[in-house]
Amino acid sequence: MKINSKGWALLTDLYELTMAACYFENEMDQPATFSLFIRSYPPGRNFFVAAGLADALNYLENLRFTPEDLSSLERTGLFKPAFLEYLKNFRFTGEVWAIPEGRLFFAEEPLLEVRAPLIEAQLVETYLINTLNLQVMIATKAARCVAAAQGRPLVDFSLRRTQGRDAGLKVARASYITGFIGTSNVLAGKEYNIPIYGTMAHSFVVSFPSELAAFRAFAQTFPENTIFLVDTYDSLAGVRKAVKVGRELKKAGIPLKGIRLDSGDIVRLSQAARRILDEAGFKETMIFASGAFDEYKIQQILAKGAEVNSFGVGTKMGVSGDAPYLDMAYKLVQYNGRPVLKLSPGKMTLAGEKQVFRFYNQEGHMAKDILGLR
Repeated sequence: MKINSKGWALLTDLYELTMAACYFENEMDQPATFSLFIRSYPPGRNFFVAAGLADALNYLENLRFTPEDLSSLERTGLFKPAFLEYLKNFRFTGEVWAIPEGRLFFAEEPLLEVRAPLIEAQLVETYLINTLNLQVMIATKAARCVAAAQGRPLVDFSLRRTQGRDAGLKVARASYITGFIGTSNVLAGKEYNIPIYGTMAHSFVVSFPSELAAFRAFAQTFPENTIFLVDTYDSLAGVRKAVKVGRELKKAGIPLKGIRLDSGDIVRLSQAARRILDEAGFKETMIFASGAFDEYKIQQILAKGAEVNSFGVGTKMGVSGDAPYLDMAYKLVQYNGRPVLKLSPGKMTLAGEKQVFRFYNQEGHMAKDILGLR
């Protein structure tokens, strides 16, 4: 999705601009390198997944200060005319070194390094952390869900509970990068060319005189997407009604694609639903499950023998419920050819421009990373 540059330049912390103004006045605009990394792991994590690079690069390529932006800054009374004139012609002219999206990386390794004149490299700090922090956090959570599902397809159902509309789009993209097959988010499907999925809600079922009427109406409108939500009243009774409609569809050459369980004891209900479907001759009909799933719940119910073919994963993935923030930082590591570092206790940085070297064993598995200088 292309970023509309209007307004984005001021999506920053004030101190980025006050530092830039001071650099400008003191003619400090020699080449600088900033390293963006995550200091440590949240509880229960031992890796991260790179995501958000596309948004970061679009931002850097399109960053402009509009006349409205400059008027707003002028009204603060903080900035001198010469600096505002500099911002009028501002363009990012630097370069970016980054780990590709979808690739694993680890704490203290640079996800991204920006090399640019000091003012340019400083001004982009806030936006880069903002957009990369969220997407790495979600991609990491989503990757864990994919691993727990053991090859079963996952769909992003998180939009209604993500932290705002922009987050909803980024969650859809970050989860797709890590192996989700699609999203319920229609705008994300349009903007990012992600497959979209969805059928019906409980409100649809209760709006009809009966479950049977609801299922028949949906099948008539969408004969290629016959997935019925069966737990509105009684889950197993709903499965039997889905079978009844499935038999009617079969006569017309239309398959019963699936049923969806959204509540209750998913292990017990999915096992019983599988028996009902198989005994009725619907062995190819899939069982979808949704409702507060993340990697822990997916792993738990599969270990207990749940007969689930695919999952809709929503809130806990969309907000990374067990690890809702990352300690991401963006630090100056080289200025005017001289490596620099921070020595604060617990927050020391590694000086110089860096490169991650990854080694694999004979089986093709990751063995170790070595962090070196470029």
